[in-house]
Amino acid sequence: MIRTPYLLAGALATGLASATAVRSSLAPVVLVLGLVVVLRPRLGLACALALAGWWWGSERLQALDRSVLAPRIGTAGRAMVDVEEPPRRGRYEVRVRGLVVRWSGASVREPVLVLLPGRRAPPQGARLRVLGTLRPPGDYERTWLRRHGVHVVLRASAWRVVRVRGGLADRLHAWLARASTPGLAGERRAVLQGVVLGEDGGLSDKLRQRFRASGLYHLLAVSGGNVVVVAGGTIGLALLLGVSRLAAEVAALGAIAAYVLAVGPQPSVIRAGVAGGLASLAWLSGRQRDRWYALLVAAIVLFAWNPWNVLDPGFQLSFAAVVSIFLLAPRFRRALDGYPVPRIAADCIAISAACGLCTAPISWFHFHAIPVLTVPANAAAAPVVVPMLGLALLAAILPPLGPALAQANGWCAAYLAGCARFFGGLPGAQATSSAAVAALASGLLLAAAYAWQRGQRAQAGLSPHRQRPAEDHPRRASPARPSRR
Repeated sequence: MIRTPYLLAGALATGLASATAVRSSLAPVVLVLGLVVVLRPRLGLACALALAGWWWGSERLQALDRSVLAPRIGTAGRAMVDVEEPPRRGRYEVRVRGLVVRWSGASVREPVLVLLPGRRAPPQGARLRVLGTLRPPGDYERTWLRRHGVHVVLRASAWRVVRVRGGLADRLHAWLARASTPGLAGERRAVLQGVVLGEDGGLSDKLRQRFRASGLYHLLAVSGGNVVVVAGGTIGLALLLGVSRLAAEVAALGAIAAYVLAVGPQPSVIRAGVAGGLASLAWLSGRQRDRWYALLVAAIVLFAWNPWNVLDPGFQLSFAAVVSIFLLAPRFRRALDGYPVPRIAADCIAISAACGLCTAPISWFHFHAIPVLTVPANAAAAPVVVPMLGLALLAAILPPLGPALAQANGWCAAYLAGCARFFGGLPGAQATSSAAVAALASGLLLAAAYAWQRGQRAQAGLSPHRQRPAEDHPRRASPARPSRR
């Protein structure tokens, strides 16, 4: 029987996500609410939450569909734009998401995609005065932009920075980007910023492709591991300073919130931040930590803000990876029992195999490519990932030691980039044809079935191999002795 918190949270998340398929209307809501009266309270409350989520999701989608600037596409004018995200430099232009606060003298507040000429990029949090033209989004990006509330592209012909707003999130981002990599430049700095902040804009196109082909691209996105390091490091540092556990947990909550603000509202960041925050709140309230409930709450937060997140590849990959770690990784880990594999390596192999198996269909659906060498690549890169994040955070909070820590961290970044180049550059590192994907899927399913069977037998305390214990073997009948007459 499904536990009540799971049922209610799942109903609310389902209602929020269902708005992407069918917008809510008053008639079915009243009809279903009337039927709820005759149902059991538990199921009735779940239906009420699902309907409330459906209504709220529909309202959010209507808000995302509104556009004041869309009817003015094709016109030119002057605009005041706030830079909301780190810019991405292209070969001929800079792309950045911004918020138009004024257009041709009229006050508006609408997100747009801004295209700036050249390679000079404004800092995040800057306010720009832009002279440009409103254009429709390109065919290849129209759907993705519309799902994020962006309906027009502002192509600038001239721009300048008016001032830097200096909001809390912008200041935290600028401080962490600067203080975590003092004295570093080029590729090593770009890799570190990818691991710490989830930004890959500083990487070359070739290295970015190598990260994708090797299955290491997820290391350039902030995940639960980053939040664990932030929260665990904060608690450990507080306890070393003699602070009580209660104050340490409160400090961990603050550190998680500051880190999420600095990194930005990415699906994997929100999921990890909610899970880490609920873990600290569970300790503070004396409750048992529930990882499934934390996952459902994270989904509710993301869907409540933007129901289109259910179709976002980042959301799907992040949540599929977490579910695979919960369900498959323990069984894969038990399947490795009896093999001469170190415990740490076995854990890494089990997690990488589980995540690769569950995210492969999503990768193929969205990108038509599946990394084949994700398990050995992640096993090779695992020893430096946590030290990289730890050294970067220590460099940020210990400025006198920052340059020395950053130089040591630069070697870790170079090693990680080397792993991406080596595994991503091998022949057949990515499966991009239907025949290769079919063969890969067959092999993975057979390996998963074998690992599942070994895990089941190991959990039951049986031998991993189908061998009967010695005491269960039938005894052979002794040969009859000839009778003496």
